Amino acid sequence: MENRQIKDEAQQSYSGAQLLLRCLGQQDVEMIFGYPGGAVLPIYDALYDAEIPNILTRHEQGAVHAAQGYAKSTGKPGVVLVTSGPGATNVVTGIADAMADSTPLVVITGQVASPVIGKDAFQEADILGITLPITKHNYQVRCIEDLEQTVAEAFHIATTGRKGPVVIDLPKDMTLAVTDKVREVAPIQIESYQPNVNPSEGQINKLMAQLQKASCPVLLVGAGVTAAGGEELFRAFVDKYHIPTVSTLLGLGVLPNGAPEFLGMGGMHGSYAANMALAECDFLLNIGSRFDDRLASCPPEFAPHATIAHIDIDPAEIGKVIDTDIPIVGDAKVALEKLLAYPYQPIQMTLWQELCQQRKKSYPFTFDRENTDEIKPQRLIEKIGEMTKGQAYVATDVGQHQMWVAQYYPFSFGRQIITSGGLGTMGYGIPAGIGVQFAHPDKEVIVFVGDGGFQMTNQELAILNEFQLNVKFILINNSSLGMVRQWQESFHGNRRSASVFTNHPDFIKLAEAYGIKGTKLSNPATFEAELEEAFTYKGPQLIEVVVSSSEHVLPMIPSGMPNHKMIGVKGQ
Repeated sequence: MENRQIKDEAQQSYSGAQLLLRCLGQQDVEMIFGYPGGAVLPIYDALYDAEIPNILTRHEQGAVHAAQGYAKSTGKPGVVLVTSGPGATNVVTGIADAMADSTPLVVITGQVASPVIGKDAFQEADILGITLPITKHNYQVRCIEDLEQTVAEAFHIATTGRKGPVVIDLPKDMTLAVTDKVREVAPIQIESYQPNVNPSEGQINKLMAQLQKASCPVLLVGAGVTAAGGEELFRAFVDKYHIPTVSTLLGLGVLPNGAPEFLGMGGMHGSYAANMALAECDFLLNIGSRFDDRLASCPPEFAPHATIAHIDIDPAEIGKVIDTDIPIVGDAKVALEKLLAYPYQPIQMTLWQELCQQRKKSYPFTFDRENTDEIKPQRLIEKIGEMTKGQAYVATDVGQHQMWVAQYYPFSFGRQIITSGGLGTMGYGIPAGIGVQFAHPDKEVIVFVGDGGFQMTNQELAILNEFQLNVKFILINNSSLGMVRQWQESFHGNRRSASVFTNHPDFIKLAEAYGIKGTKLSNPATFEAELEEAFTYKGPQLIEVVVSSSEHVLPMIPSGMPNHKMIGVKGQ
């Protein structure tokens, strides 16, 4: 891709704002998600003549979540531009979300002029102090001659090693200052930041030797595999050894749901086959997952019989939650290349493979299919999976619908599920799905959202017609904060405290107010046919589906319990 340059490239001097856009062009930035304000007006003035488009969201939170959707679905860094003070603080949740899910972002925040920093100036906030714990690194530019190096370093840090968010805080006077000293930035070498991408050969040999001794091995795949570009290599490794495989939430799609080795998602709302495999395996190879507490809610009893090998680009994650016998620090793609190059020896695990497959067949995710008095959200998602043939990009908000999507949508490729994993951010779904559609304008994008999260960021629907984005939003309306309500019903004596909505807006009229087609499905007998009809419409659409207000996500591992102690497994 050719570097994008501001139009008047012949000029000999640049303002800081123009220089910033020149730097973004050199980083092949395709678009900026942003919202203007006083401290960044010089940058927006420069954008008026620039080739890089700014996507004007309707809230700064929408900008950062849209950038996350763009970044998660492409692997490229999302770029955010907001003003100082409240503009900057409004993106803090998205920055924390990106840090939790290792999403590459470069967030440029305006700042008050250098002379008044620290003097409680209008719209001043200490964004460096605020974001220090939730970024890989942050910068404040105090000299225009440092701008080019700062931008280059920010993109390097965001996109290498364990990817994540970087903040550049830019005082207004730095954007107005003028310089004629435009320099080429040397290859980035940061002495204190040298991610190790090359796994130890000795540790790889140990891993393979232990694997070949195993009779009950399991692979655990996380989003680190796709972050490294190792999806095809992972599939080749599975094809070579046919090891039963469990996915994290963010690792869904790395191995297609239909692969015979795939046992499903593990953890709190994972499949019986996946969780039993984790509980009973004698060798566990984790590639690109951080053993979060939704997967391993009881670390002392997690995979208690297994020798555990863990491949991760971030050395801080190895041994942090689960004691690791074979630690391997390095890039997942490089590690998989080494694993595939190891001399092949078949693994004797036929009985184990048969047991895992029998469990997968005998204890699938299930729900009451005989109940025809209400629309089942599980069947809704299953039906959409059938209609899209498992090929759509799928964004979700957070809650029950998120888990049902993980259970019932037939994921088939990496980067397909766009969801808030580590932070669990309600309001994420709508803007993230919009970001995905910007990244993939010719692909089908489906956004599943609950009636709670929908009301947090639905103002971003205003973007759809402006840019002719063909996104379908599936609003699963159960008149409650479903996951909160489920926990209250299960563990708090059925006391529904502040979890039920008694007065909803008319969601269809709300969609129509934004010029978006609205369709409401409430008849259990006809909803599938009506859904098929709705999907024939080309253009942005809100499809509201009225479901039961008492449905639970099952199976479930109660918090703090080991993986094999699931409740709600049908047939057990």
